Amino acid sequence: MSRQWFLAASLAASMAIGAALLTRYGFEVEQVAVGTRAPDFRAIDLATGDSVSLHQRYRGMVTLVNVWATWCVPCKVEMPAMEKLYQSLAPEGFRIAAVSIDEGPPEEVRAFGQELGLSFDLLQDRSTGIQRLYQTTGVPESFLLNREGVIVKRVIGAHDWNSPVNRELVERLLAEPTGPS
Repeated sequence: MSRQWFLAASLAASMAIGAALLTRYGFEVEQVAVGTRAPDFRAIDLATGDSVSLHQRYRGMVTLVNVWATWCVPCKVEMPAMEKLYQSLAPEGFRIAAVSIDEGPPEEVRAFGQELGLSFDLLQDRSTGIQRLYQTTGVPESFLLNREGVIVKRVIGAHDWNSPVNRELVERLLAEPTGPS
């Protein structure tokens, strides 16, 4: 009987020590929130078929990262406003990285973009890893980044990105000087 108590006590002590070590030295998950640097990700650029990196492709640019899917009705609703904002501010350095999480073939995502007349970057992450990385709750979900890649606005759900308030915010971010690279 005393041997069982000893084993139970040893097991409990080991678990307590393990929990304490995990708490102190375990993996920390950084929250993706306004004021933090946007995590880097790789996705396929549907215009070229190349794998692109957020931090490389959009370095020094004001960028709207939009996580979406072709089957998402609110995504389709917000895309025309995104296109209008992009058309008017792209010459000043504004970019949109619209990352589709569709697991189907790229042709379906390209066809969706053509149907809506989208000219901004359509990317695809068939692994849907961006959802975990960006801690999204669904689609659409958007992250507006300043030139340093810091999230200045996060929006869950469809949003009018071409509204006067959003245009003013993007214009203000575009007017800020670029920091050292």
